[in-house]
Amino acid sequence: MAATVNFYGQPPQQAICPKGVAGLTFGFSPFKGSSQSMQNKMKMACLRKPASNKSFSKRWVNLAVSAADDFNLKLGPSPSDMIKQFYTCINEKNLKELDGYISDDCIFEDCSFLQPMQGKKEVMHFFEQLTAGMGQNVKIILEHVCEDDGFTAGVNWHLEWKTIQIPFTKGSSFYECSQKEDRLVIKKALVVTESPIKPGGIVLTLLRNVTAIFDDFPKAAEWLLKSPHVITRFCLKIYSRLLAPFVNPLLAGYIRAWNLIARLFAFALNTILHFLKKNFG
Repeated sequence: MAATVNFYGQPPQQAICPKGVAGLTFGFSPFKGSSQSMQNKMKMACLRKPASNKSFSKRWVNLAVSAADDFNLKLGPSPSDMIKQFYTCINEKNLKELDGYISDDCIFEDCSFLQPMQGKKEVMHFFEQLTAGMGQNVKIILEHVCEDDGFTAGVNWHLEWKTIQIPFTKGSSFYECSQKEDRLVIKKALVVTESPIKPGGIVLTLLRNVTAIFDDFPKAAEWLLKSPHVITRFCLKIYSRLLAPFVNPLLAGYIRAWNLIARLFAFALNTILHFLKKNFG
């Protein structure tokens, strides 16, 4: 008996159903990826019962549910489920389990860094520093998690300290996963973090001026865009030769001044607490 199972975003597919299953519309349709929604639709398709058939057997319902569960088990978790577990490991500082979600050839690009991190060793070193810097009370809170029909997922997030959102910590991350044995691992990641600097309309003005220069000098623009490292090295050379002798001592003095202020503040606070405890404790 032939039946048609139509999934969202897929053309109708013909499937052959077992002849012995009376009144059960049961079929398989090839699809890309392992989306949880598509798995649920497969299970619903397996349980579909025509209203006109009164001889629908409970035994065949159990068989259909078992087949759908086996199908889901073989597929494993979806990319969105894997990403949620990934962030749970970060919040719990479970680096051992977190290591299992990173592929050996992972490329992790964070827009706050000049160069992407390549390989599991560099990526895990980054997460060791991240979890240590988060302390005991900072957590990454997921706002939206989405995925497509392939092994990709995206998430919006922000940081909270004791359930209070920290300003300027919103971000978006995009992950490309791959299958490794019975689980999904992160093969490539792109992280974009909110900037504390809000230039507003200045960015649009700057964009208009830059694109006008590019249009006037297309060959030079093409060369610069294909060799961004040349600009970076040029700027670093200018800084090291002209600005570093003046700026570096100022920065060092600024840092020392703030360290002194922090120590004085801590000393004053400890003195006040000791006084209150001695006289009123």
